[in-house]
Amino acid sequence: MPTYDYVCTRCGDEFCVEQSMTDRPLRKCRKCGGRLEKLPPKSLNLIFKGSGFYVTDYRKGATPEKGRKKTGTGDAEPA
Repeated sequence: MPTYDYVCTRCGDEFCVEQSMTDRPLRKCRKCGGRLEKLPPKSLNLIFKGSGFYVTDYRKGATPEKGRKKTGTGDAEPA
């Protein structure tokens, strides 16, 4: 469940609340009853799953990069 940060415009109280994405934003401060503003996220923790998020996913069947030898030992760089 996402966590949202709020700040009161009257008393300056800042707090975090876990809310569903479908919940309405909070409007009144729990301390003084003032108006709340939702703060922008401090960090984003996104997890992309599935194919199509990397350049190499679109290059299936492409030839190896120039200057590299293809060896069966798993080495990426020539010795």
